[in-house]
Amino acid sequence: MNVRRSAAVLAAVAVVGAATPAAADPSPSPSQAFPSALYGGKDPRFDGVWRQSLALLAQDTVGVKPAAKSVEWLVRQQCADGAFPSYRADPTTACDAKTMLDTNATAAAVQALTALGGHDAVTGKAVTWLKSVQNKDGGWGYSPGGAGDTNSTSVVIGALTAAGQKPEQVEKGGKSPYDALLKLALGCDGDGAGAFAFQPDKKGKLTANADATAAGVLGALGQGMVVKGGRQKEARQGQACEDDKTPEQAAANGAAYLTQALAKDGHLTSALAGADPQPDYGNTADAVVALAARGDTGQAEKSLSWLEKNSATWAAQNGPAAYAQLIFAAHATGTNPRDFGGADLVKQLNATGPAPQAAEKTRAAEEKDDSDSGPFGVWWYVGVCLVAGVGIGFLFSGRRNRQQS
Repeated sequence: MNVRRSAAVLAAVAVVGAATPAAADPSPSPSQAFPSALYGGKDPRFDGVWRQSLALLAQDTVGVKPAAKSVEWLVRQQCADGAFPSYRADPTTACDAKTMLDTNATAAAVQALTALGGHDAVTGKAVTWLKSVQNKDGGWGYSPGGAGDTNSTSVVIGALTAAGQKPEQVEKGGKSPYDALLKLALGCDGDGAGAFAFQPDKKGKLTANADATAAGVLGALGQGMVVKGGRQKEARQGQACEDDKTPEQAAANGAAYLTQALAKDGHLTSALAGADPQPDYGNTADAVVALAARGDTGQAEKSLSWLEKNSATWAAQNGPAAYAQLIFAAHATGTNPRDFGGADLVKQLNATGPAPQAAEKTRAAEEKDDSDSGPFGVWWYVGVCLVAGVGIGFLFSGRRNRQQS
């Protein structure tokens, strides 16, 4: 998820940069202070709303009530037309043509705020905006009007489902999101059989992409980021891919591809140009969620065990969104996120931002107890002690004087 999002953001920035040569330097100022309500301490310019949404959604998933100011910060990021940008430093300033609107951030915010409840007006406007920027093929790109991709289309499907919509009925030009996903699913011949591509290349060729496949499986199942694992399905490893162009079969084919990709080492890999392949923790977590959503719990549980043993450093380096991904993976497989390889993911996530409401109330109660000790309060007690101290001082002083005389 994070790798794909970074690539998509860079592509969007390149487009925006070409259109607006005067765009600001993306490097954060050393003295820049980020909002206290925001989770994570890194520059939020390209992922503020995304990571805030994942953090709040993960907290809600494990029964933690987020800090009110963190929820309010997310709500205030919304533009007047219903869209959410990647981040805007001053929500009192209206969005304009330079505001980087973000279908992924909008869809993530819808999933988070719907789960938290009480924000129907906000999520309703966001869903209306998402429908307004749907592409003619039925899908969505990272930026409104951009070329559709599997990941963006899938996260919007999750938002539609969360908001009580039926994705198959959300159409543009007679095409639904599922039509868009099926066009991005590879056939059953050649390399990557059954996988999803992120996007077609310039020649229209589809190339298997594990991250897109994890997203595509969830999207084809009509699921969001938070899933409850289903029952164990029949093992699909080694079974033949089927070219039945239905969302259900595309999800099955994609799950089989992921199972095979994970089988050797328990994790997915990624590699930058010229570098050796490295474990991809975020995409592995997403794959666990996708497999669990379809009920393929065997490989999901094996890969989750690998994450329990190996993901701690990655999560600490990447912050709230990473902790949220691991919490989603643990939840999907019925694993306790508070004992994840000996670590408490919930505590670690909470530590990246404002204390949750229960913790706030506990602290406030402790402070109130301190201030209200006795019938006159703690300051009365301090005052009595000071007066008593003065009296004792005079007593000792008088005693010394009498002794000297």
